[in-house]
Amino acid sequence: MSWDIFVQDIPAGAKSVADIPDDFEPREIGLRSEIIAKIQRAFPEADFTDPAWGRLDGPGYSLELNLGEEERLSGFAIHSRGGELDAHAIAEILSAVRLRAFDPQNESGIFNPASARESQARWEEYRRRWTRA
Repeated sequence: MSWDIFVQDIPAGAKSVADIPDDFEPREIGLRSEIIAKIQRAFPEADFTDPAWGRLDGPGYSLELNLGEEERLSGFAIHSRGGELDAHAIAEILSAVRLRAFDPQNESGIFNPASARESQARWEEYRRRWTRA
């Protein structure tokens, strides 16, 4: 079970999912190889031995990056495994690739670095309840 963040072209002015027009058509976000290069500049330890599934493990964070099989990307997913610094690492990735992301645990539905730790905490509480059931 993971806290999942979905990277995509999101309108710059959108502060919440409700701000995105129904007819909005997201653009491609770039080539997978370019996205990987940007992530590896920020996190040289990122392992993209399999370019479709990257791993990023460090002190306090553990992430998987699902970039998929296609070279042209319309988006990708980041799967947080619950490291204390996962929210910070995700914010760094988004900054490196200059993109925004959807965060289903955030009240706005959009990842916000300022409130990402609270969003992660909501997911952790959900995971605790779910695993007790």
